[in-house]
Amino acid sequence: MKVPFHRPSLGTEEIEAVNLTLASGWLTTGPRTAEFEQEFKDYVGVPNALAVNSCTAGLHLALAALGLGPGDEVITTPLTFCATVNVIMHTGATPVLADIGPDGNIDPESIASRITNRTRALLPVHYAGLPCKMDDIWSLARDRGLYVVEDCAHSLGATYHGAQTGSSPLPEGRGSDAAAYSFYATKNITTGEGGMVVTPHSAIADKMKVLCLHGISRDAWNRYSDKGNWYYEVGEPGFKYNMSDIQSAIGIEQLRKLERFTECRERHVKLYDKLLGGVEHFELPPRNDESRHAWHIYALRLNLDRLRIDRAEFMDQLRERGIGASVHFIPIPMHPFFREHADLPHNACPEAMALYPRLISLPLFPSMTEEEVTYVAESVKAIAAEHSKSRTVAMDAVV
Repeated sequence: MKVPFHRPSLGTEEIEAVNLTLASGWLTTGPRTAEFEQEFKDYVGVPNALAVNSCTAGLHLALAALGLGPGDEVITTPLTFCATVNVIMHTGATPVLADIGPDGNIDPESIASRITNRTRALLPVHYAGLPCKMDDIWSLARDRGLYVVEDCAHSLGATYHGAQTGSSPLPEGRGSDAAAYSFYATKNITTGEGGMVVTPHSAIADKMKVLCLHGISRDAWNRYSDKGNWYYEVGEPGFKYNMSDIQSAIGIEQLRKLERFTECRERHVKLYDKLLGGVEHFELPPRNDESRHAWHIYALRLNLDRLRIDRAEFMDQLRERGIGASVHFIPIPMHPFFREHADLPHNACPEAMALYPRLISLPLFPSMTEEEVTYVAESVKAIAAEHSKSRTVAMDAVV
């Protein structure tokens, strides 16, 4: 049997929606994108949403709209994709790394220890789809006068205290200034490439909308003024971050299926837990009672002290069995480009560096069958049993 790391869940609805969009003659940002933004706002529970061409673009727009720049510091996690740190550097600000807690998410206590008089924003990442401890993060931000921008690339469909991640829930004092989501091919919903950025602040939303499309004062499908529909103004240098109607047509159909997708992921996780729980060679992915996990990633933790092989060899053996595993993520300090920042003493993240060699992401996607989940789990157990240190001890005892 072969089980890929991911298989897109696309149906006839998405195909028909794209065909209708192509037939309409409107391919770039237009009415379908506006419809997608409205449905996304309704689902997440936010007053403002802007469809963009990636989560990276959404994060960059949020930081730029908030005025981050040279001399400012933004605190984020080392256990994330490089895009999270790239966008900080693209604004001219300096990334500062805070270590992770036992759940793999950024640790609020570590954040507090790394706030300086240059800190302007906190950028938590909901790793694997498990929400961060946002109450603690919001409290720090409120006390220190800092912005909060959530990286929700993994967490669409997750809830924190009953509210969607990125939704900026009340009561007063809770909530973030912006949040960005990913619709990359492997994410919980997809538009192929794409993303969404949301904010509770109308002024920030207006700023991001202008920056999203070259700094032009009017968008392409509503460019009317007393001078006619040919006129536009560039108020500042912007970016080319807009989403097309073709992508939005797919996104609308995917969003309508999200709850079903999430329920499928939850069923697969329960089966993984049943088959892998209690095995000495592993720790199951963390979760908590205050959140609904989106289960973008099932990141199993290897107990390497009980194995005779490392994570790389473990993955090689999974590949030999036709299983597409992955690793999330290579920590930021390990990338040469970020070493200038990561090697500074105040950026030390020993917990993240200790967890990284143990992480292995198993296949997890809605269209997996029970047979496929079982095959993956049994293969993982078989590899562990074959390379168990306890087996070596038992064989030595027999000899």
